[in-house]
Amino acid sequence: MMKNVHLATEADEDDIYSGYNDYNPTFDTEDLENDPAFQQAVKTSHGRRPPLTAKVPGTSGSRPLATGYGSKTTLSSSMGRPMTAAVQDGVARPMTAVQAAGYTKAVSRGSVFDPLGQARGPAPPLETKNEDSPEGKIKQLEKKVNELVEESCIAHSCGDLKLALEKAKDAGRKERALVRQREQTMSPANINLDLTYTVLFNLASQYSANEMYAEALNTYQVIVKNKMFVNGGMLKVNMANIYLKQRNYSKAIKFYRMALDQIASVHKEMRIKIMQNIGVAFIKTGQYTDAISSFEHIMSTSPNLKAGFNLILCYFATGDREQMKKAFQKLIAVPLGIDDDDKYISQGDDPHTNLLIEAIKNDSLRQMERERKATAEKYIMTAAKLIAPAIETSFAVGYDWCVEMVKASQYVELANDLEINKAITYLRQKDFNQAVETLKMFEKKDSRVKSAAATNLSFLYFLENEFTQASHYADLAVNSDRYNPSALTNKGNTIFANGDYEKAAEFYKESLRNDSSCTEALYNIGLTYKKLNRLDESLDSFLKLHAILRNSAQVLFQIASIYELMEDPNQAIEWLMQLISVVPTDSHALAKLGELYDSEGDKSQAFQYYYESYRYFPSNIEVIEWLGAYYIDTQFCEKAIHYFERAALIQ
Repeated sequence: MMKNVHLATEADEDDIYSGYNDYNPTFDTEDLENDPAFQQAVKTSHGRRPPLTAKVPGTSGSRPLATGYGSKTTLSSSMGRPMTAAVQDGVARPMTAVQAAGYTKAVSRGSVFDPLGQARGPAPPLETKNEDSPEGKIKQLEKKVNELVEESCIAHSCGDLKLALEKAKDAGRKERALVRQREQTMSPANINLDLTYTVLFNLASQYSANEMYAEALNTYQVIVKNKMFVNGGMLKVNMANIYLKQRNYSKAIKFYRMALDQIASVHKEMRIKIMQNIGVAFIKTGQYTDAISSFEHIMSTSPNLKAGFNLILCYFATGDREQMKKAFQKLIAVPLGIDDDDKYISQGDDPHTNLLIEAIKNDSLRQMERERKATAEKYIMTAAKLIAPAIETSFAVGYDWCVEMVKASQYVELANDLEINKAITYLRQKDFNQAVETLKMFEKKDSRVKSAAATNLSFLYFLENEFTQASHYADLAVNSDRYNPSALTNKGNTIFANGDYEKAAEFYKESLRNDSSCTEALYNIGLTYKKLNRLDESLDSFLKLHAILRNSAQVLFQIASIYELMEDPNQAIEWLMQLISVVPTDSHALAKLGELYDSEGDKSQAFQYYYESYRYFPSNIEVIEWLGAYYIDTQFCEKAIHYFERAALIQ
């Protein structure tokens, strides 16, 4: 068996790839660019086959002629060769009898490469459009109706309610014309119900937006009564909303319940909202028991803040202490669906992550979360202040219970705010000592709460004229929170009381830098500049404050007073006239007007305002003396005696 085995020698192993690179030189194309003969053949007609000179036969040209006996004559080419077939102009003759359909490899001389056939233009229409046909007119009218509905909705979104209503009415008129035209040309089955529903619904919505409730209800009735509209029954909610606005609560409840019966249970959120509206309608009518059943159902299936707060109100109205406590516990247990704030805190040095955190710190989602949290805190604080005096024997015990419940919930930070509210409630009850004791408990709390409590304590001591204590707690508040505008204002007040107006102005400026809308600091810095006789700066401060508080009597009086100091009585009178339009019974402002008119020499106007001041405050000695002197000057001594006797009696 081994005799046929050939063992490879070393020479064979060395030549194992011999001949691999050998090839026919005919296929060597690498040097074609440098081949002058090839380049000449490419650039010129050198080496081409002579073209055919015979014309391609056209419709009127020569073609193979057939006789009745079947004989044929053929055309020949210039080369003496018969043509096998007539070809179209610009298409090369095929090499075989079989040619691919719709495609030729060769292209005509001078033609452009156009594989997609774009040069041939668009395909001819399958059928010509006839705009004057009944179908064409119907389509045009339908398009116009849709455009009018869109324009109506856009006008409504832009706040132009009248234009929105006009467009809706126009759409309704054209839609009715469209229906009549369809009935004349087509069968009734071809009526566009979706378009009719859209037009009617938009018209009813625009009527409601323009407070034309009767017309809106009539339009909704047309939709609801038409059984061809599948979802027409859901519009009973809209009708109930209108009845609620009209304070027709019984009908509102009736239509809400009818809508609730027609809405499937899969639409859970919508059913909850309808039940909430039913509960509100029951509250409006004083039927608290029925309202409680609606809100209890909501809190057991899909709890939310509004339903929980309304439930507390109902139990408060019925005076049920235990149920108030349970409802409060349900309210603070409502999930907010807000992520933890830790995700907005940078955890490392990754620049990409830090940029991402900065981008989402104040985006629309973050703002929505803040608003939801603020709303929840508002409901809880209001509910606690409401029920605290009612759930226990005293409001202090009730507040303590609310604070304990809040501490055990997701709103732990609200417990301190409730304690501060407790101190404010003591103040309302004129229990100053208890308020101070409550606020002093915050001295060892975190900086934010400590600053708030110290600010209140400073203000309380300032009202009691204990400026040393007021200054101490103002310092504590500022040290706890350097950016607290109220604390800075209180510190400025204590310095102002000691007569150091320049330093007080610095604290007021610092407060305004932290919060430009701090009206207390703006008012106080105006007073400070007035004390320093810097009247222009004082006037500027009060004018800025007037732009914020348009009807503040104190601000109006200060502006008038500054104009008086600037020796501009006409401007002072003008601002005092604005003041008495806000508070027409202010005897001091009326007396000041009388004084200004008297200084201007207008005795009759001065008498009018002095007399008005006397009517509202008959114990003002200065006003009585002026009136007595006026009657002496006018020779009415009997009346002058009457006023002087009154002045003597008062003294």
